[in-house]
Amino acid sequence: MSHHVLVTGGAGYVGSHACKALAAAGFVPVVLDSLVHGHRWAVRWGPFVQGDLADADLLRRTLAAYRIEAVLHFAAFAYVGESMQQPQKYFRNNVINTLSLLEAMQEAEVSRIVFSSTCATYGVPDTLPLAEDHVQRPANPYGESKLFIERALGWHGVAHGLRSVCLRYFNAAGADPDGEIGEDHDPETHLIPLAIDSALGRRAHLQVFGTDYATPDGTAIRDFIHVTDLADAHVRALAYLIAGGESTALNLGTGRGHSVLQVAAAVERATGRPVPMQYQPRRAGDPPALVADPRRANEVLQWHPRHSALETIVETAWRWSAGARSRDPDSELVLGAAAHG
Repeated sequence: MSHHVLVTGGAGYVGSHACKALAAAGFVPVVLDSLVHGHRWAVRWGPFVQGDLADADLLRRTLAAYRIEAVLHFAAFAYVGESMQQPQKYFRNNVINTLSLLEAMQEAEVSRIVFSSTCATYGVPDTLPLAEDHVQRPANPYGESKLFIERALGWHGVAHGLRSVCLRYFNAAGADPDGEIGEDHDPETHLIPLAIDSALGRRAHLQVFGTDYATPDGTAIRDFIHVTDLADAHVRALAYLIAGGESTALNLGTGRGHSVLQVAAAVERATGRPVPMQYQPRRAGDPPALVADPRRANEVLQWHPRHSALETIVETAWRWSAGARSRDPDSELVLGAAAHG
């Protein structure tokens, strides 16, 4: 008998890669996505339900129709800058709609969830690398919305027996090594695709915010984790819950950081083209460095990144960006509903 897993936001960047990993592990991913930021062509490995988490009736029908056994929850708005300008949008979608999902899960007696959280729950770090017991004090509404759900999951566990794994990832990057899916945001805010677009002439230059940080080359340092490794961690977290594992929160990163200039240099090596850059002042709230301590995920999930060398990340992103993007989904639209804004 197939095990059906609801994947909210499964038409998005990380969610679609997780669906591929789920299918390879023998699960049937049932994608629920409003397509506000996701792509229909990215749904390839299971049924697709178009709709919004605010639609409680659609949630109930979907959970029942597919006999959902667990949830991978990716659906969220994730633009930090936008969250500073429109905090109500982020709390409505990321918090209120997730509470709607948890209520529907409780009614359907679905008691396992893997939650896509973020290192933004930590805010500006006191020490590096960041471990899970570092104080969480978000510096923006996006991080605050994710932290609220982490806490809500804990209280739902106390009240209703819900078991959860909160995966706090650092900088998702790269693309499917097979070239089937990849990163396609509008607007694009991630460093590596912006650098590639600059090398390709799709944009005039790469904006570098801050060159006077206390780092070796003066630019900010981040921990980049390949999206395929993130997807693998979600499948391992699901297996951990199915095996009876207790609720936990885990960092997903490599424990190694790369600066903006190092990333630009890697893009130049991969593409054979220069990356024109324009230097700007620091952005308010940007930490000089964010690097994960991933040891707990290594131990609890037996998870070790296999694709996250910077060269591999950039090479897969470059192949995806420069190559043909096949967008012919093979899944069927069922239980369709109008998307909500």
